[in-house]
Formats: sequence, C-alpha cells, structure tokens
Amino acid sequence: MGFLILEDGTVFQGVIFGSQQRVVGEVVFNTGMTGYQEILTDPSYYGQIVVMTFPMIGNYGINQLDVESDSPKVKGLVVREACATPNNWMSRETLEEYLRKYNITAIEGIDTRALTRKIREKGTMVGLITPYPPTREDMVQLKEYTLRNPVDNVTTKQIYTIPGEGHHIAVVDFGVKRNIIGSLRHRGCRITVFPAKSKAYEVLSADPDAILLTNGPGDPKDNIQAIETIKNLVEKKPVFGICLGHQLLALAAGADTHKLKYGHRGCNHPVVDLTRGRTYITSQNHGYAVKEETVDVRKIEITHRNLNDGTVEGLKYKDRPVFGVQFHPEACPGPSDTEFIFDEFLSLIDN
Repeated sequence: MGFLILEDGTVFQGVIFGSQQRVVGEVVFNTGMTGYQEILTDPSYYGQIVVMTFPMIGNYGINQLDVESDSPKVKGLVVREACATPNNWMSRETLEEYLRKYNITAIEGIDTRALTRKIREKGTMVGLITPYPPTREDMVQLKEYTLRNPVDNVTTKQIYTIPGEGHHIAVVDFGVKRNIIGSLRHRGCRITVFPAKSKAYEVLSADPDAILLTNGPGDPKDNIQAIETIKNLVEKKPVFGICLGHQLLALAAGADTHKLKYGHRGCNHPVVDLTRGRTYITSQNHGYAVKEETVDVRKIEITHRNLNDGTVEGLKYKDRPVFGVQFHPEACPGPSDTEFIFDEFLSLIDN
C-alpha cells in the first residue's frame, strides 16, 4: 500500500513499488505512449515525480541502450499499471527491478486520468509518495518544498572531449541528453562538453566552430552566470539552444520567461515552423516558456509556435547566426521529424 499526496490536500491510494522511501517533488504528467526509459533518465526531469498517462508502463522492460543519462533522474514515478512480465527481446530487467536498483520510488494503481485532469485544472503541484497514511507534517513539508540548484546536480563536473573528424562543437551541459551528443557524433563532429557554469573565455579557449546549449531542469532565470556567459558567446560564434538552452538565449537577448500552468511533456506536440509554413510533431519536456510580449522584435524573430497553446517554440537572432528551439529535435522518445535542425546548425559554420 502507498499514497500520493498533493499540496492541495488530495490523496490518491495505490501500491508502492521500486524503492519504499518517501519522496517529495513537483508532480508533472507525460502523454507519451512509449519511451518511459528515456523519460526516467532525462536530466530535465530532475526533482520531479512523473505521471505517465498511458495506462500500462513497463511492458517492454528495460534495456541497456534506451537511456538518456547514466541513471534515472526523476524523483518518483506514478503509473496506472506496472507490467511485471515484460516481453521484448532487448529487455534485461523489469521496470521494478530497475527502479529498485537506483532507489527510485514509484506507485501504481493510481487513477492517472483523474490525477492528470487535476493537474491540468489546478496547475503543477508538489506531491509526496509515501508508504504511510498522510499526516499534518506531510502537508507542511509539501508547502515548504523548493527545488534548489537542479542544473548543478545534473551537469558534468569536468570538461571532456569526444573525438571526431568534422566540425568542433562546444556543448554547454545544463543536463544534456545522450541523443543530443549522439546526433552530433552521427554527423562526425568533434565535441567538447563543458560544465554549466563555465565562463565564456573557457569555452572559447577550446576554439570551437560553434556552440550548443543543451536542455536541463528548473527555472531558466536561476542560471544567472550562464546567461551572462551566453551574452558573450553569441558575439563570437554560431550558437544553437535546445529547450532550456533556447530559453537562456531569449533571456540573454533581454526577453523574459514564465512558468506554464502544467508544461509540455510528451512526444506528440504539434509545432508550426513559421518560416517554412510546415507543421511538425515534436518531443517536448519543459515547464517554462519564453514570454512573447517581452521579445524585442528588432533583435529577435520568432520562428516556431506551439499549435496547442500558441507559445513560442523557436527563435533566432536577426543579426547573427544564433537560434534556438523549445522542442527536442533529437527526440528520444518521440518522432525525429525535426532532426534536420542539427544539419541547419552545422550549416551555419560553413556559411
């Protein structure tokens, strides 16, 4: 037995699996039908309790390839039903075995439809997964919870390089997904990865051909040092930002960001490319967005828009080779419709 308690006092009863420890985090939902292993290991989910809206999770088990970092980064997992007998030739262990190995608490038997509707109506809330009935102290803990320095907990601790024969790309790691690195390696790039708090001179001293700002967790405005660094980097090199990196490019240009009511998390979000007049289905994972009314249109062009709620999904600087997208062109999980954006990034170097 176990309980999921929300900060508004709502209590859901289910069965705990994986680790049995009490965990507190921001409760968010993901609408993907597959890809739970990539979701669990995506550093952008650091500190969050993820609700999967698809009713059965774990049916193809856990393999050694479909991971986006070295371990799960979620704080907890909520599912309707956890499959105990997966069936897939690549599977090496069950979902529960995997979560137990990494000490991640999960709960099943929850009405995830009702929970998702509540989050959509009231907005993202802090929640607690616990094996014990709720107490007054639990509610106090939920009210006082804050997520501190999430990027510091997922960025690389030291600079490292990945050999390649092509363009030299500096990757500033705010919580990079492995497939972002893989997308560059697939194109033959030589890659140097830097910690999130690297100074501009440190990145530029590697003499990269271009710079990529990665995805990552938390409020973009918390990354004050990175924003100042980016202001210098965009003066010197072509720059491409993904997700959090996109938001940081906007902040560096003087725009503002705001927290969305319940965010965009899933692999089925329609985005229109305003420059091409085409719509793509994209993979997304973010709780913040660029405030369109704060964008200086003399400096910035909005290039992409979310068709569900109209939020900004892409931008580019008008006077230099700098651009960003809110969605994940590397997918994982999700469609690879927009993977060509990596080629556009590399073409900035040649042009």
